[in-house]
Amino acid sequence: MRRIFTILLSLLLMAPLLTACGGEAGLQDGYYTAQAAEFNFGWKEYVTILVKGGSIISVEYNAENASGFIKSWDNAYMQTMLHSNGTYPNEYTRYYANQFLEGQGEGGIDVLTGASSSYGTFQVLAQAVLEQARRGDSSIVIVDTTH
Repeated sequence: MRRIFTILLSLLLMAPLLTACGGEAGLQDGYYTAQAAEFNFGWKEYVTILVKGGSIISVEYNAENASGFIKSWDNAYMQTMLHSNGTYPNEYTRYYANQFLEGQGEGGIDVLTGASSSYGTFQVLAQAVLEQARRGDSSIVIVDTTH
C-alpha cells in the first residue's frame, strides 16, 4: 500500500513538469519566427513570438526592407499610408500582434480598416509560427504569403 502511495505521489509531483514541456498540441518554450518568402512593395513581413511556460508572452509583427530597416519606423511611409488608408504600420502591426497575444493564437482577429492586405499576410504568418512553436522548431520558417 505504501508503495502505491509513493508511486501516485511521484506521478502527481511530476505532472506539472510533464505538461510544461509541451505536448503535441501545446506550445514549446522558445522564440519562433515566420517570415514572408518574398518582398511585397519593398517589404518582407514577419511574425516572431516568445513562448514561456507553454504560453505566448510576446508577439512582434512587422516588416523589413532589403537593408533591414523596419517598416513601422518609416515616418514618410507612415504619413503616406495614414492619409490614404487611415492607418499606418506602427498602428496595425501592434493591433494584430496584441489580438494574437490576447487570444494566445486561438481567438479570432478583427480586420483593421485600411490594413486588410496585411491582415491576410499576418494570418498566414501567425499560423506558420504557431506550428513552429508546437514542434519546438526555432528555425525561421519561410512562408508563401501570396493571397
